[in-house]
Amino acid sequence: MKLIEFFRGWINRYFHHEEALLLILLILFGLVMVTWLGRVLAPVITALVIAFVLQGAVVKLRSWRVPQTIAVYLVYLLFLSILAVMLLVVFPLIWRQLVGFVNALPNMLDQVQQLLRTLPERYPNLVSESQINQWMDAMTNEFALLGQRFVTLMLGQIGSIVGIIIYLILVPFLVFFFLKDKDALLRWFASMLPDNRPLMDQVGMEMNLQIANYVRGKAVEILIVGVVTYFTFMFLGLNYAALLATLVGLSVIVPFIGAAVVTIPVALVGFFQFGWSLEFGWVMLAYAIIQGLDGNVLVPILFSEAVSLHPVAIIVAVLAFGGIWGFWGVFFAIPLASLIKAVLTAWPQTVPNSGLDPPASDVVDGGAEADPATVSEATKGSIRSAQVS
Repeated sequence: MKLIEFFRGWINRYFHHEEALLLILLILFGLVMVTWLGRVLAPVITALVIAFVLQGAVVKLRSWRVPQTIAVYLVYLLFLSILAVMLLVVFPLIWRQLVGFVNALPNMLDQVQQLLRTLPERYPNLVSESQINQWMDAMTNEFALLGQRFVTLMLGQIGSIVGIIIYLILVPFLVFFFLKDKDALLRWFASMLPDNRPLMDQVGMEMNLQIANYVRGKAVEILIVGVVTYFTFMFLGLNYAALLATLVGLSVIVPFIGAAVVTIPVALVGFFQFGWSLEFGWVMLAYAIIQGLDGNVLVPILFSEAVSLHPVAIIVAVLAFGGIWGFWGVFFAIPLASLIKAVLTAWPQTVPNSGLDPPASDVVDGGAEADPATVSEATKGSIRSAQVS
């Protein structure tokens, strides 16, 4: 009976208000839609992300007293120009370098085998010739499987040309209307919500700040890191500069793990091209400097509102959401984790407790009221909104 009373009190406390139930239903509905219709809605999700990034430029132009309509058209033309450059210049270059890298893999395998054959002579007590033969057989099989997977992937892409064309038509079309009719779409969505919604307002404001800071900052970070890496590798004469720069730029999406993983292809290409030489050292030093400047200079500048999540929580979010939704799950792992944190933080402060005892965090020294100086302005606003409701 005590356990039943405990659960009944917990439900009455956190789910008594209709707004709490509506927020839970909206979150569950969004998860179901993305999980079951993610592939179908992928163009819409892509357009939403791009429109959200471009909205920052629209707001900037509006701050310079540019009319809303003109600002939208200018930003949209900028988007179309960037898209054209990506399709006509960047993607073909990356594709050519990817094909060249795959064709060069057999030569790289021969160099690795020659290096491995010298190990028994140098270290006879550590490595035997039979072990080297086993390693080389395993590497040969792995490279053969890699080639088969690449061919299969290319054939699969040929069959999805229609899907690519749909993306190229639908995404720009949707981006334009998301930018042009943003206010009307938001009013339509808000019309379906309760008029008095302190919990949703608090969570929405925090998430808008987090997502705006994260998505736009990540887009700029990917662009800057990728471009700087490309010109640096080109200056050093490193092969496959565009391909490696793309990998380095995209690696910033996955905190901590991305930089470590991309170090492997950069080091391998540099070693196979230059060997143990001064040029190889310059390549690795330049790559380390880029990563250091990104983590210690660029990130603090771009992300003015730091995401207050523990590194362990970030890694768990990347693994969990990436396993569910792939690339977009990895990209939005930190905002989704921030959403969960915002809901958990705002819920006890905003939802009425129906006369039940206050939470332990609201009681100080046996029931004395907390010092007002220790209560944040956001918390005060949430409490006042809850009292009004």
